[in-house]
Amino acid sequence: MQRKKTEIVTARMTPKVKKQLQQQAQDANMTLTDYLCICGLGQEIIRVEGLDAVLSELKAQGRNLNQLTTLANMGRLTVLRSDELIDKYVDLCAAIRRLTREVS
Repeated sequence: MQRKKTEIVTARMTPKVKKQLQQQAQDANMTLTDYLCICGLGQEIIRVEGLDAVLSELKAQGRNLNQLTTLANMGRLTVLRSDELIDKYVDLCAAIRRLTREVS
């Protein structure tokens, strides 16, 4: 659970430095505040290429599974040929394993 941000820090910098920091934060898919806090605390920012596509597919599969569960609970679905669904999950697991190896 994130704590509410209540403290304000003001910093002076040149427009060029500000623009560079904003660009780096954007490249890391972060807000400038989060980017500066993580960098200031000496934590490493790791950007994993391909993660967005995996997360998007994982969300889509979650929606599909939720819809199938709803239909089954309503009694409108009694038999499911799950080969394609299982294959998608196998592909997702393989993609997550690849990404994990790249980060490690």
